[in-house]
Amino acid sequence: MATKIQQAPKVGMVSLGCPKALVDSERILTKLRADGYDMSPDYAGADVVLVNTCGFLDSAKEESLEAIGEAIAENGRVIVTGCMGNEAELIMNRFPQVLAVTGAHQYEDVVGAVHKAAPPARGAFVDLVPNLDAIGGLKLTPRHYSYLKISEGCNHSCSFCIIPDLRGKLVSRRIDAVLREAEKLLAAGTKELLVISQDTSAYGVDTRHEAKMWKDREVRAHMTDLARELGQLKTTDGHAPWTRLHYVYPYPHVDAVIPLMAEGLLTPYLDIPFQHAAPSVLKRMKRPANEAKVLERLQNWRSICPEIAVRSSFVVGFPGESEADFEYLLGWLEEAQLDRVGAFRFEPVEGAQANALDGAVPEEVKEERYQRIMAKTAAISAAKLQAKIGRILPVIIDEVGEADEDGSIGATGRSQADAPEIDGNVFLRDVAADLRPGDIVNVAIEDADEHDLFGVVER
Repeated sequence: MATKIQQAPKVGMVSLGCPKALVDSERILTKLRADGYDMSPDYAGADVVLVNTCGFLDSAKEESLEAIGEAIAENGRVIVTGCMGNEAELIMNRFPQVLAVTGAHQYEDVVGAVHKAAPPARGAFVDLVPNLDAIGGLKLTPRHYSYLKISEGCNHSCSFCIIPDLRGKLVSRRIDAVLREAEKLLAAGTKELLVISQDTSAYGVDTRHEAKMWKDREVRAHMTDLARELGQLKTTDGHAPWTRLHYVYPYPHVDAVIPLMAEGLLTPYLDIPFQHAAPSVLKRMKRPANEAKVLERLQNWRSICPEIAVRSSFVVGFPGESEADFEYLLGWLEEAQLDRVGAFRFEPVEGAQANALDGAVPEEVKEERYQRIMAKTAAISAAKLQAKIGRILPVIIDEVGEADEDGSIGATGRSQADAPEIDGNVFLRDVAADLRPGDIVNVAIEDADEHDLFGVVER
């Protein structure tokens, strides 16, 4: 008699927050897929729904709570994980229907909770489900770019941040494991690697930069060594991948990666969370490396690698920020000429040291300063992008549109100065019908606005 195969249960996923949380979601789904679960694209088809929450800001917490409420209303069987997992009592008091709450990157706990809520199928062929870790894992990003998380946690104690409470102290991954994952991702079609962590420049500090054998040599767990090795890997078409470094604190050793950009081993792009420039505000923020002569170093980086793009984020309205402090920041930005800038109005976060600081900035002042910094950085960006008109730039394609009535096809891509989701785009006209997402093409830049470029593929 043939063995009846039980239908595989289906899991839905709502993933909120930063790219690091997205990687957590990918790992959870990869393990569940290997355990025989199917994935559901909607609430209706899911036997259980996972909500991976963000708890960094109060506004993010509220968004997470709204997502939990929506999942309960639409499905009813909900498991909560992620950064709000440390507030299980709050979640359960508001949503007693929630089946389980687990913390950030607690993969075994959340998978166990899913097994309990919707037991995996047991049939004749369940054990033949492939181990997705061996082929690069299940991805929530497009095939052509992937986030590569190199560590968990953070050793800093910035006064506005509770990440160490949510995710713990720095724990670096083995460098051979990171490089193996990168190699698998590239073999599966990735063209762009986005290196992420809470502090990429601190990679390996906790292991004293322990070296591991990779291929035929020892390689240290150090940001510079990692960047150099990633640049020597190849995509399926034989080229070096675009490799971006995100969340890089400006420690002195960061200078060593700039020549790698000039050599073409590393994408000429640095994401540095400066947060502010006024010394008094940085001191109150307890920011590391704020004594560095950043402006001088920026100038030196550009002399070594003129194509380097630097992006950063800044907080306005931090407790004690005076008008003079804010004017200092605006002047610093004018001199720094950063390529991409994001700004945030300060929000108190429950449990953060900054909540005890005096000098709260009124909300209307925060808003006025936010508008001023955005206007300043938009003007800088517009001038920088105008200077690119007439140039030929490599562009990675993210999306290809449908042909319009006259047969013309448009596409959207990004230059090396643009990371997905957070930076600008390059909009292309009259592209070839065989252009595909992940293709890297040379583009003649014809126009620009404050944030985006416009052009045509060079033929």
